[in-house]
Amino acid sequence: MTSTTSGPLLRIAGLSSGYGRVGVLENIDIEVDPNEIVVVLGPNGAGKTTLLNSISGVARPTAGSITFEGRDITGMRPEQVVRLGITHCPEGRQIFQRLTVEENLVAAHIRRAGRSFEALRAEAFDLFPVLKERRNSVASRMSGGQQQMLAIGRALMAEPKLLMLDEPSLGLAPKIVHQIFRIILDLSRNGISILLVEQNVQLALECGDYAYLLNTGKVKLHGPAQEMAEHSALSEHYLGGVNETVLHV
Repeated sequence: MTSTTSGPLLRIAGLSSGYGRVGVLENIDIEVDPNEIVVVLGPNGAGKTTLLNSISGVARPTAGSITFEGRDITGMRPEQVVRLGITHCPEGRQIFQRLTVEENLVAAHIRRAGRSFEALRAEAFDLFPVLKERRNSVASRMSGGQQQMLAIGRALMAEPKLLMLDEPSLGLAPKIVHQIFRIILDLSRNGISILLVEQNVQLALECGDYAYLLNTGKVKLHGPAQEMAEHSALSEHYLGGVNETVLHV
């Protein structure tokens, strides 16, 4: 990973987590450095969403630790996690369908010392001009791509230091997918670290700096994204030929 003098922004060490008595993740180690795009890959049921839910406080860890900027946030409530600078854009977007674009952005804004709502809204409109054009439109009447843009715009209203995206390309046309990934790169260049769960392996690895492959709740492979893209074991995990040995690229 990219080395920094202050250490990683996010460090997950020995994390086991799940829902109630159902365990999903087992002994996970992951790091995200400042300004880095870290990609999490894996087949359905690998534990990718549970990983993000554990960081955001939705799923409760049973072992291990999660630290953010050197602070232990293991088991914190979701609202506490957001206020520290971590926002989660979940799979399925989960915007307020009956509210307008403007109302969705207002609802996502956190009142605290920092930039004003107007400044954050202007930034969201610069990234996604269609949101400005449709600011008075009800979210349910927008296309899937526009709703995904709104979901990311909402996440930015909390001024994140770390933005977690769960399958942002799901169900979108290729043209819109490429637009979303360009925005992800722009956000990283502007100082926001990204933890990206994505089904489009090729695009994700082209966009990312570092990548982890999850399967059956464990990290099976990790390394620089470019090298991961060339690793033969990557396709084996997606096709079911899982090797229990952890490979370090």
